[in-house]
Amino acid sequence: MDAQPTAPVPPPGCPAHQPGGRVPLYGPEYAADPQAYYTYLRHYGPTAPVEIAPGVEATLVTEYATALQLLQDSGSFRKDARRWRDFNEGRIAPDSPVLPVLAYRPNCMSSDGAEHLRLRQSITDSMARIDPMRLSQSVERISDFLISQFSERGSADLVGSYAKQLPLFVFNELFGCTADIGDRVFFGISGMFDGINAEQAAEVLFQAVGELIALKRRKPGEDVTSWLLKHHTGLSDEEMLHQVSLLLGAGAEPLVNLIGNTLHRLLTDDRYANEGGLIEEAMDDTLWENPPMTNFAAHYPVSDMEFAGQKLTAGDLMLVSIAAANTGPTLSAARKAGSNRAHLAWSAGPHACPSKEPARQIVVSAVENLLNRLPDVEISVPEQSLTWRQGAFSRGLVTLPTRFTPVKPVSRPTRQTTAQAPQRPTTAGARQPEQAGVWSKFLNWLTK
Repeated sequence: MDAQPTAPVPPPGCPAHQPGGRVPLYGPEYAADPQAYYTYLRHYGPTAPVEIAPGVEATLVTEYATALQLLQDSGSFRKDARRWRDFNEGRIAPDSPVLPVLAYRPNCMSSDGAEHLRLRQSITDSMARIDPMRLSQSVERISDFLISQFSERGSADLVGSYAKQLPLFVFNELFGCTADIGDRVFFGISGMFDGINAEQAAEVLFQAVGELIALKRRKPGEDVTSWLLKHHTGLSDEEMLHQVSLLLGAGAEPLVNLIGNTLHRLLTDDRYANEGGLIEEAMDDTLWENPPMTNFAAHYPVSDMEFAGQKLTAGDLMLVSIAAANTGPTLSAARKAGSNRAHLAWSAGPHACPSKEPARQIVVSAVENLLNRLPDVEISVPEQSLTWRQGAFSRGLVTLPTRFTPVKPVSRPTRQTTAQAPQRPTTAGARQPEQAGVWSKFLNWLTK
């Protein structure tokens, strides 16, 4: 009898069987079934050679203990992208789609040591000042507004019309954006995520955030931007620009995906359809099995070294596969033993997510309010026809078409609730948009 092969077969379309080939974590095949790729990658050991975009090579950590070792060893691995060897030696195309995510910025995500502690402290202290009750009210009224835009139709794409918009609306409110600034923040972040005119979108975002900072220096309020400006760390204008942009952008992308992925789970898994009160459980299951950020946490070795049986060169791009580690043998065993939140979806170590609890609150409130308003909502297409966004870093649906019994839009909030909304006037000297954006429409809805 012929011996059976022991190594797994590369997924369809994967060139890893070629000599020196790397496993591509992009394209429709990967987006359709990333777990098949992670299963294959595990045969390399705790780390694997991957390509995260054409011509962009990385070493991917797929095993939980090894991921923790990297995330917690800030002496051997640094976050500062100016150490990235392939970029410094000209091997990364200037128009590479991963550069907006991996490029160095003077913010807490790209810093190390004392500088990281200083920048992170300004964020953790400022985010800790958010009133949970105010946050819940904000999410509910924004949810009501978004639902009112499609509730009478009896159908909606819950990604494009809901999940994709709600986090940005919430952040616009928490950061005190005026109508004009909020419209441009929304345009900039959406364009960067979608990869549509990403360079122009980034310019729009940074200009809008710069105007927001200038406004809050003149007229501080009870918002995160003002709290950052007043923080004892004394952030410079450049640091403020990149800290606020980081919170708005890097904060919104995971929440967009987590809301969408949790709704997908609730609407496609019979267990959730047959039992009530499982929103938090569905979210936790999503964080385990379909996390919003899949392969992230870029690090760079300080020196040539051996790590997990592999030789690394100083400045190599290292990424942690949150999705692979979460579903690997080690964490699967921990989960069966009852440890339901040992996953890496919030990362770990000194760069772990500083705003986990507000993020959880936003997602649970957003999903709960939607299901309360549209109790019979259901997916309107075969599940297998759904498509997932392509790319190595995150996991999210392109669309989530649904149907439900049409309902009348909810009334706008009471005067007491709307009093907490940010001011409507545009920034002094700012150009009026030719057409009101979605944030302006929301502010008009609050006050009409």
